[in-house]
Amino acid sequence: MTTVSKSARDFIAPHLRDIPKSGIRDFFDIVASRKDVISLGIGEPDFQTPWHIREKAIASIENGATRYTSNLGTPELRQALSDYMRRSFSAAYDPVSEILVTVGVSEAFDIALRAVLSPGDEVLYHEPCFVAYAPLIRMAHGVPVAVDTFRKDNFRLTVAELEKRVTPRTRVLLLNFPNNPTGATLDKEDTEALADFALRHDLLVISDEVYSELTYEGGRHSMAAIPRLRDRLIFLNGFSKAWSMTGFRLGYVCAPAPLTDAMMKIHQYCMMCASSISQTAGLEALRQGEPDVVAMRESYNQRRNFIVASLNELGLDCFMPRGAFYVFPSVQSTGLTSHEFAMRLLNEYNVACVPGTAFGACGAGFLRCAYATGIDPLKEAIDRIGQFLRTL
Repeated sequence: MTTVSKSARDFIAPHLRDIPKSGIRDFFDIVASRKDVISLGIGEPDFQTPWHIREKAIASIENGATRYTSNLGTPELRQALSDYMRRSFSAAYDPVSEILVTVGVSEAFDIALRAVLSPGDEVLYHEPCFVAYAPLIRMAHGVPVAVDTFRKDNFRLTVAELEKRVTPRTRVLLLNFPNNPTGATLDKEDTEALADFALRHDLLVISDEVYSELTYEGGRHSMAAIPRLRDRLIFLNGFSKAWSMTGFRLGYVCAPAPLTDAMMKIHQYCMMCASSISQTAGLEALRQGEPDVVAMRESYNQRRNFIVASLNELGLDCFMPRGAFYVFPSVQSTGLTSHEFAMRLLNEYNVACVPGTAFGACGAGFLRCAYATGIDPLKEAIDRIGQFLRTL
């Protein structure tokens, strides 16, 4: 009998082998090993989860509420989410059959793709974008098709660019507004135009709106608020950003019952249910947490105004984002690439930002800076960036 010699790598699924690791996490690992680094690199709020939310989680443990919940999530949380969607997004979803509680928005996105994609199906998504989108599309055996957005449009997604990339194989339009990494948002005319595009080409829309509560001006315009899109929309949101609950890993999906049921099958077999403790915390956040969101949003707004004005004064062109907690300044005037600028800034001045190319090829020449950190560290980071620019 002949034995074939294989390396461990040979056992890895071919579609997974060439998927890169996250460019954000590469910088995070470097920062974690360094002292005196001011990190503007990780999209995590600097606020502690509000105490009343933590207290409910602690009480649930003390009271022994630590068992499995329904696969879909607790009835109380799903009802609260249904009420929240109606109140905040003008969208009606049945808490029994159209809402699924997930382990963060990342799981929500993963099961949404796996529920609707067949091998070779194309997904239109816009870049710059969150680093997980293209890899997760590939893991679901889909084909990611990037659609560029541009500084001249304030990184809004235009139908004109979408029309250039749509094909008969296109099945899904993926949206993320407010956007990570640019902070761009959509106005009502944008959402209506995107809905018309999806209907014209018979596409399903997956809308990741995890930063929707962090919208500073221009109003919050959700794809969920468009009635004619309802039967072809999967809406994703979660508690990590607006309520500063990243470690709780709690998200949710709203979709028509057949799609929710399909996603629940995957969730049922790979996750079972979201943490019962996190669900208790999420229920408290929805019931009593709105003042916390307002206070944190106002603090982010002050930081946003400061960092945008400061970067522009330093000569790094930076448009005013209307949502999330990121700015996306151009470093093209320095003559350095995004990666060169970020590495030198980190190594020489101990400020961590993420190269724009981590979010797609059209992010070349830009830098993502998160202002989800205190105003004093932000001021020090700006001082260091200024010192660095004066050496160039």
